[in-house]
Amino acid sequence: MLIKVEVFGLTMDPVSNSPIVILKTVEGEEALPIWIGILEATAIASVLEDVKFSRPMTHDLLKITIETLGAKVEKVVVCDLRENTYYALIYLKAGDKVYEIDARPSDAIALALRTDAPIFVDEKVFTKTKEAVKETRKDQSTSDEEKKWEEILENLSPEDFGKYKM
Repeated sequence: MLIKVEVFGLTMDPVSNSPIVILKTVEGEEALPIWIGILEATAIASVLEDVKFSRPMTHDLLKITIETLGAKVEKVVVCDLRENTYYALIYLKAGDKVYEIDARPSDAIALALRTDAPIFVDEKVFTKTKEAVKETRKDQSTSDEEKKWEEILENLSPEDFGKYKM
């Protein structure tokens, strides 16, 4: 089953100093943090902050290309988690045909935001994420830093997210 999510915000991992995009369910309180690269975080942040560039950036170019070819991004799905790596699919409709395009979640999200396409997470991804967290806890004792991060994720609120610095 697919669960509709929204980009809740961007934050930085205090331990690794890596950007994290937080997806939160539209109905319910589940959140899915996905660690992403700085360039992808910038691509997402530019849409969230309505930053305009004089020339098209990569995700803008992709959007323009899709539209020029008469196609449309129907939806984006974060579809799997394998070996600590998230996977996504972009569903592209051209005429009567729908194409599933493999993508990194960060790129798929950046494109979805630009095309106003809905973002979904497969229910199994939430399940696998919870299982991975439990497995990590079994394999190692939780450090103070991990406990602090877990507490931050559990208590997310919109006020916790400032403007993402570009």
